Parts: sequence; structure tokens; C-alpha cells
Amino acid sequence: MDIDTNAEEENSRRVQVRFITKLKPPLKVAPSSIAIPSNLTRLGLSSLVNNLIQATTPDWNPQPFDFLIDGELVRMSLDNFLLAKAISAEKILEIEYIKAVAPTKHEEPSFHDDWVSALDGSDPRFIVTGCYDGLARVWKAAGVCTHVLEGHSDGVTSVRVIESKGGEGVTVATASKDRTLRLWKFDTEESVNYPTKIRAFKILRGHGGSVQSVAAKKSGDMVCSGSWDCTINLWRTNELDNDGDLVSVKKRKVNGQADESQLEGEAVSTLVGHTQSVSSLAWPEHKTIYSASWDHSVRLWDVETGKDTSDIFCGKVLRCLDVGGESSALIAAGGSDPVLRIWDPRKPGTSAPVFQFSSHTSWVSACKWHSKSWFHLVSASYDGKVMLWDLRTAWPLAVIESHEDKVLCADWWKGDSVISGGADSKLCISSGIYVP
Repeated sequence: MDIDTNAEEENSRRVQVRFITKLKPPLKVAPSSIAIPSNLTRLGLSSLVNNLIQATTPDWNPQPFDFLIDGELVRMSLDNFLLAKAISAEKILEIEYIKAVAPTKHEEPSFHDDWVSALDGSDPRFIVTGCYDGLARVWKAAGVCTHVLEGHSDGVTSVRVIESKGGEGVTVATASKDRTLRLWKFDTEESVNYPTKIRAFKILRGHGGSVQSVAAKKSGDMVCSGSWDCTINLWRTNELDNDGDLVSVKKRKVNGQADESQLEGEAVSTLVGHTQSVSSLAWPEHKTIYSASWDHSVRLWDVETGKDTSDIFCGKVLRCLDVGGESSALIAAGGSDPVLRIWDPRKPGTSAPVFQFSSHTSWVSACKWHSKSWFHLVSASYDGKVMLWDLRTAWPLAVIESHEDKVLCADWWKGDSVISGGADSKLCISSGIYVP
């Protein structure tokens, strides 16, 4: 079969291809081989596949597709791709097509009173944001704030959902420039027409500098925190404890009447080794904490011994870190240059990243793996952009430009949305993202 092309393609040589896909009908085209111009790029290939679908499904609405050859995304013309990969054009080329990973809708922004410096989208029922006005907020949708978490005396730098069990109460940890962490409980099933103000049930004191990051153990019984004081502290999250965790019970007047108690907790242990601010943490496994620091290092810590078991040095200040990808083993990190780096700690003896993405033009402020994909992650930058990445290509799948200033934080939400916060005081939600 020979596909007709426009005049610009008449002089291009043709290659025999077969389009294959794991997508279901009507997105599946006939598996027969066809001859197409070799100078087609992704857009031309996408138009061609849409035409093939439309031939059998007349009411089909065209949509963008991405294309893989030998497991690698095509981001140049077929001619250039075949040349770069030394693939023969004499045989029938199998090209797999998938839905393009890009947002189809941008929600109205949710405005804050200051910089949106932190957020967590790990629970599909709500988003938690942290703001430089000292407040954390809970949002069930764009523009719909259900809870305000009051108590910090300086900007909130990090937020983390610790525990979420169906319709039961949720526990959230926040970190702040006021040198404390606070633990909060709220009920997501409450029917509220206006934001409910909440006080922390426990205050964690012990850091000597601004607390920059908080991460939670999967079991929910502990959190760890990183600070400008160069240390990582481990804390228990329960309300009552028999192991000396409880320092005091602080009581205060509520509306000039009844007393309300607040627990104060001290660190269970401290991990020492970084020489500058600990900017980001991840606790994906029971026994291992990952940390990134302004001292240019990523470290892996054995929780039981308190020792760092592996150090990766990259020569740049690091601001963000996340662990995910293949077997939840890859480390993504970014910092004071425009490069998002990814390491595989299973390959010992080298600090060389296995992937580097360089499309940002300023500091990389946030990075987050998609929880259901080995290939996809999101990054944010001081250049005002949020980018979606696939390890199978060096170019971003999509660039989201919802912010008018530095982007400070980003995460996935509900599996098909990207959320971000920035120095423009906005929480932005970009939805309708298909991640295979």
C-alpha cells in the first residue's frame, strides 16, 4: 500500500512501515505494511495514523500520538532517526504508536497569599499545599479550599501526607522555616462550605535551622526531616508513646474557654554526614532513606544503623530528589543548573547519571516520578516551566507554561494530572494526561 503525500514530500524516499499498538479499537489500525515518506516527523506520523483510523471510523476526532521504534521515542524525522540508530531502511519498519503524554485541560489557578512553596498530590481526594504565609491548605478541587492548617510562624517549606485510610482521618506533616515540623489530622469526608481552620496535634522541635524537607515512612508511624542545620531527624508520628518520645503536653486557651492540648515530640535519632543544607528527602523503603543536599551529594542511609551506605556526588547544589522508575530504584534529582539527572544506584562504582535531561534554562526545583510508570516523570524549574519526561527520549513530552514566575514545586495527582506551585502564588492543575 502506498500513501499519497503532499508536494513537499514528493522528492523524499519512501520506507515500508507497519504501525502497531497496544491501544484498543477504534485506535488500532490494520497491521499491513504501507510505504510512507521517510522525511515525516512525529506530527506527520500522527496525522497519518489519524487518517488511517478515520478511514474506518468516520466520526473519529483526531488526537496526538507518539511513536516508538525499538523502544525509543521518535523525536526527529524518520530519515534522521534511522541514520542515528543505524537502522536499515530496506526492511519493513515496525512503528508502535501510543497516545501522546500531554495535558488536555488547564484548570483555573487556585490563588494563595504568598509563594506556593510545597505540595503533595499523593491522595486522589485532595491536594495539600504549603505557602510562605505560614499556612498549609487542603484543596479538593481547583479553587475549593476545605481546610487551613494554622500554627507555623514562618513559611511552610514542605508538606507530606503521612496516612490516608479510605474515609478515615488523614494525617499530614508540614515543615517550616520556623525550625519545626507539625502534624495535623483532618477528615476528608466533612461537608464544608468554607475552609475549616485546624491546629496541629503535635509539634516536633529539635532542628537548629529552617526545616527544608519532610518524608514519611510507608507505614505512617515515622517521618524524617532535613534542615539547614545539615542533619536529618527521625520522628514518631503517634499521639501517645511509651519510649520517651513525648516531651510535654502544651495547653492553650481556645476562644478564652476550654483548654486544647498539643503534644511536643523530640527526635528519635539524627543522621549526620551532610555538610550543607539537606534540601530533599525520600523514604520509599522501610530501611533506607534517600537525601539530597546543597553539599552536591545524594546519600542513601541505613535507618537502623544511622550510617550512609552510598554517596553520589554531582558537582552541583541539589534542591530536589525522588525515587521511582524501574523497580522503584532510580534516583532523580535537580538543583543549581538546568539539568535533571537520574542515577541507578544498582550500578556500583560510578557517580555518572544514566540519564540527563537539559531542556530547562534555570534551576530545577522539583522532580517527581509517576507512581504507575517506569518511564514518566515531571520536573519544575525557576524558568517558570513544568516539563513532562519519558526516559525513552531526551526531549520533553510536553512543556506546561501555566506560571508567570519561578515554579517551586510539582507533583502528579490522580494519575492523570500535574499540579504545580510557584512564586506567582498560584496552584495550577493540568489534567487529562494519558500515561500508559
